[in-house]
Amino acid sequence: MRIFIFLLCNFIATQLYAEQHWFEKFKQSASDAELYRLLYAMPKGADLHNHLSGAGFPEWWLELALAQEARGYIYYTKVAINNCKPYGGNQFGNNPYLLYFRNILQSNYQKLSECEKSEYARLQDLTPKQKAGWLNSLKLNTAHEGREEFFQTHWQRLNDLFLNHYIQAEILVRNMQAFGAEGLNYLEIDCTPVGVKPDGSFFTREEVYQYYRQRLKQRDARDSGVTVRFHYALLRFSPTAERELEEMYAFVDAHRDMYVAIDMVGREDNDKGHPLRFLPLLRKLRAQYPDIELSIHAGEVDEPNAHIRNTLLLGANRIGHGVNLLSDPDTLLHMRHGKYLVEINLISNLLLEYVDDYSQHIFPELLRTEVPVALSTDDRGMWDSNLTDEYFVAVKEFNLSWRELKLLGNNSLQFAFVEDKVKAKLLSGFAAKFDKFEKRFVSKGLASLPTVLPKKRQFICDRYQLCDR
Repeated sequence: MRIFIFLLCNFIATQLYAEQHWFEKFKQSASDAELYRLLYAMPKGADLHNHLSGAGFPEWWLELALAQEARGYIYYTKVAINNCKPYGGNQFGNNPYLLYFRNILQSNYQKLSECEKSEYARLQDLTPKQKAGWLNSLKLNTAHEGREEFFQTHWQRLNDLFLNHYIQAEILVRNMQAFGAEGLNYLEIDCTPVGVKPDGSFFTREEVYQYYRQRLKQRDARDSGVTVRFHYALLRFSPTAERELEEMYAFVDAHRDMYVAIDMVGREDNDKGHPLRFLPLLRKLRAQYPDIELSIHAGEVDEPNAHIRNTLLLGANRIGHGVNLLSDPDTLLHMRHGKYLVEINLISNLLLEYVDDYSQHIFPELLRTEVPVALSTDDRGMWDSNLTDEYFVAVKEFNLSWRELKLLGNNSLQFAFVEDKVKAKLLSGFAAKFDKFEKRFVSKGLASLPTVLPKKRQFICDRYQLCDR
């Protein structure tokens, strides 16, 4: 009997070991393409750090902008520089003169001088070469680009396009569909309720909000299987940021069915947006409004500083990026095993040169010292990437275990700002899907995965040579 019990226990232990270590064996034998297939099909939980204005791929922007002609919107883009302004005019701010492929509404085009009009072409009339340049201008995809190109040209090029809530709503739904296909259940996304009319005047925030709300009720959005909630984004270094923050609190409080948080965005190396600027006002607002969450960018800078500590002092429960957290050991210790999540954006941090290579990234140190972390996509349209790419980078660069992959997905839902009842359902659904996926793969291997995947995006193709040329 003792021998039987010993053999049974040994058999069970061997089976448990095999079940726990199958992923390690798979990584050793699998090609990169096979690993990508597995990660694409794997349930992923949530994307908590996503900017709608940066989530559209260039081809989506062009297609959707042209489709707006049916609503009376005609867009022009800058295709020439004819020296219409002395010394090139204003090169900074929101209206840089020497910037190709800046997009404007027809109503704004009509306000230009005849010389300046000669520099623009309708999107409908672009030559093939101009179209290729236009599409390329909205991606961060060459070695000489970096954060200056991103912060100082991408948004200025989009310009009037990202003020069109009809376009933005379609980009949102396309993201929901794409995320749903790669195993996502929940999306929190920065969505500013702004919308411009063809004549250049603006819809009210309430009108824009109601449009998004109705658009998300349509079947294609519902069929994506992705639950969505919004953040209201504050440009932190704006001279009117305090007034805007007060307005945002009032708006979020009145629209809690969709808006769950306020996010502070913008370059952190612009000191006009430093965290403590907002502490007195936030304390005043917390005395007026209950339960409005903050998810704030912090630590996305090269220098050591106390911005993450100060951002926690503001009341944030989630930190976007947190790249310089290791330079503040007291705050790092405070965040271990804690109630604060760091939203990790691996591709963003590399392309914006906050790390020169992934060996410098804080992600594995945070993950393996039990600071809560989750992977997210940031401005994926401009990186030309998806959430699977973030997971692939994490596994390839940091040798993630299967337990760690499950933890990342669970964290992304556990720290979501969605209402408790919905969160509980998302968490239980994720756990069931993840376990089912694992059992099916352990049983059937690659045969359990879809054989056809959507076209891979440029980042993963270029960096890891995963695509057929």
